[in-house]
Amino acid sequence: MKLRFGLIGESIEGERRVALVPSMVSDLVKLGAEVFVEKNAGMNSSFSDKEYENAGAKVVNDLYSHANVLLKVSPPSKKELAKIKNGTTLVGFFWVLGDKELVSQFIKKKLTVFSLELVPRITRAQSMDVLSSMSTVSGYKAVLLASERFGKFFPLLMTAAGTIPPANVLVIGAGVAGLQAIATAKRLGAKVEAFDTRPAVKEQVESLGARFVEMELPEDSETKGGYAKEASKEFIKKEREAISARLPKIDIMVTTAQVFGKKAPLIVTEEMIALMPNGSVIVDIAGEQGGNTELTKAGEVVVKHGVTILGPVNIPSQLPQHASMMYSRNVVNLLKLIYGGKEKKIDYTDEVISGCCVCKEGELVSGMVKKAFGGGDK
Repeated sequence: MKLRFGLIGESIEGERRVALVPSMVSDLVKLGAEVFVEKNAGMNSSFSDKEYENAGAKVVNDLYSHANVLLKVSPPSKKELAKIKNGTTLVGFFWVLGDKELVSQFIKKKLTVFSLELVPRITRAQSMDVLSSMSTVSGYKAVLLASERFGKFFPLLMTAAGTIPPANVLVIGAGVAGLQAIATAKRLGAKVEAFDTRPAVKEQVESLGARFVEMELPEDSETKGGYAKEASKEFIKKEREAISARLPKIDIMVTTAQVFGKKAPLIVTEEMIALMPNGSVIVDIAGEQGGNTELTKAGEVVVKHGVTILGPVNIPSQLPQHASMMYSRNVVNLLKLIYGGKEKKIDYTDEVISGCCVCKEGELVSGMVKKAFGGGDK
């Protein structure tokens, strides 16, 4: 069967990214495939239908009747699912570990589904790591969101009206998002400190010009896959004490701590927030996963104890062009791996392919998903 890739325009409110940008259409054509694009699919990311056509794609109104491999960013809506033909392949960023109903619909329609957040975090798969790409966008934008709410300058300024001291920024979590937040705050001229439960990141933090907040850290603080582990109650207590000691002087705090597939750890209590100076700002990147602070509300702005707490959702969509370009490159690299073999046959023994495959022709095959839904890892 000839490969026919189809780009779906995102219908979820607030989703401005697109799964394939025009400049990468040719990569899929080289696989011997046809590429179909739903009319106005790239409009919210500033990519026109004409750009897709010039790149070799065919813009159509009824995408679902043309394509057998559908590309998306966010999980499909009920309306979109109803249009998808049984037996279709679906590729996107679906957060399947937290959506049993969605996986049930995949199985019911006998779909083959590859969910990008499940791509193993191994060296060979770095070019397909959507989590890292989108975290880069989130870390950068989080600092800009803080700057919009912060009533002071970031850098040290020597003026005729006197010296203005630099803002003090604390970043909690030094993963991809945290490191990008550190780098961005430093570029804006702030004094930056960072805290993380993994000792290995100290060197990375310091290489960006930030100070690493020291405390006794466990040696086994991350999984083999590179994700942070859940911390014990005793450790969280010590962690909060170390952070609290810094808060009376902190103007901006960016929290990025997340545990893959689980609710974000609650690190910053209301009592801790009350220690921060009036006018301080917190941007909680983990808001969608429950938040790192006790006062975070996803999608809302909370002001309490003189501190503004932002819980932004889907941050990458606020920078849709570059976020789409990065996402698209990750998707295309994965598709090259999946369909680049002999006779376009999928090698399900490949650890990257099997790692992100949720279901195969309606059969649930992901051990990680089975375990998340209580079915064991079989």
